[in-house]
Amino acid sequence: MYPEAYIQFLIHFNGNRDYFECHEILEEYWKESNERKKDSIWVGFILLAVSRYHHRRGNFNGAKRTLEKAIKILSLQDCERVIQGLDADKLFSKLTKLLSQINNEESYQSINLPVTDPVLIDACTKECKEKGFIWGQESNLVDELIVHRHKLRDRTYIIEERLEAQKNRKGNE
Repeated sequence: MYPEAYIQFLIHFNGNRDYFECHEILEEYWKESNERKKDSIWVGFILLAVSRYHHRRGNFNGAKRTLEKAIKILSLQDCERVIQGLDADKLFSKLTKLLSQINNEESYQSINLPVTDPVLIDACTKECKEKGFIWGQESNLVDELIVHRHKLRDRTYIIEERLEAQKNRKGNE
């Protein structure tokens, strides 16, 4: 019913609050999908996770920019009042409140995406339990591995990918 990547995204978003992992999971899914549209719902969720990551680290400019883009993209999905098992009205209410908090440079606070589909909730809570996460727990603000994950990861693959893209661009000029 729901892509496994989306379930994994939700358990990290509402579970252990590893927003970097949320981004990685959905970006990979989005890249592998046939659509690859910049206004895809998956891009909206990716940007939301990135915004939460920046906000938690006190990067208000990055949090604001990415949240504004996320809201814009997710609002394009209005043909579905329930966005991927979420209560759309509650979601946009939370996002509007978050944007206000970021604009006022208020400290990060965890939020839960408002999952309403009982099947999705069941899948997420079971998966959280298996991974040792608690569905809906607050963010662990002292866990350096989650809070500053982008600084601690192996970037070899990313650097190689960029170099390959540069080489391809130069070959096409």
